[in-house]
Amino acid sequence: MAALATGCEPGAAPGAQTAPRQTPATRPAAPSPARTEPVPAPSTAEPSTVPPPRPSASTPAPAPTTARPAPEPSAAPPARVLMRTGSESDRVRELQARLRQIGHFGRNPTGYYGSVTADSVRSFQAKRGLATTGSTDEATWKRLLAMTRTPTAEELRPPTERPLATPDKRCLTGRVLCVSKSSRTLAWMIDGRVVSAMDVRFGSEYTPTREGEFEVFWKSRDHVSTLYDTPMPYALFFSGGQAVHYSADFAANGYGGASHGCVNVRDKKKVAALFDQVKNGDKVVVFR
Repeated sequence: MAALATGCEPGAAPGAQTAPRQTPATRPAAPSPARTEPVPAPSTAEPSTVPPPRPSASTPAPAPTTARPAPEPSAAPPARVLMRTGSESDRVRELQARLRQIGHFGRNPTGYYGSVTADSVRSFQAKRGLATTGSTDEATWKRLLAMTRTPTAEELRPPTERPLATPDKRCLTGRVLCVSKSSRTLAWMIDGRVVSAMDVRFGSEYTPTREGEFEVFWKSRDHVSTLYDTPMPYALFFSGGQAVHYSADFAANGYGGASHGCVNVRDKKKVAALFDQVKNGDKVVVFR
């Protein structure tokens, strides 16, 4: 840079000896050499970096995307089942009575949860938008309680599904099991007074229940049929192998079936009480 500042004429090399000056001859003056523009030295500065253009103020910067967590599966436990097919209790009897109040159970309560009760519960569930399982879970029971009132004693244990028949004249004296095929009822009578009454069903046309006047000759609380290998609880035998006894099938399926000749009772509590009151030798009258 100093050389550029003082010109571009060549100077003597440092340390050279000085020759004696001679008087030059007169000659025309030599033209001055042409002056040249100095070549700038290469720059040692690093190239500048141009920053990227800033986004326009009118264009909003894109919002950062945030991944949403996947929804967790529901951990709600299934509704607890309170009653189902095969259940037998006073609560089942209340269920049947409440269903009957609102037209979903077309018979008297029996206390046994069979196919008829399951169909009635299923009908109630379908109409109310509940899961149609046929079993009574907590949701079904709460909904039914909200729609019905507490059943009366007569609603829970009505004497019979149908009106009692006029008793046969043989039923008007003494201790008698008065069984009417036309009304499908049994009346336990003492001296013409009805002590209790219950629904009954009879044998089919191939195994009919015998008609006539008989006596109880054997009581068997936990009897099992040796012919058909089926339970016959609270059996009161009156004619050969025919007896008055509780039938779980009658309680579950109603009059859709028939016995093998016995007089079936579907109310277990009533026939249990009857079993305790009836004695061997008491009359049994089966009539139309």
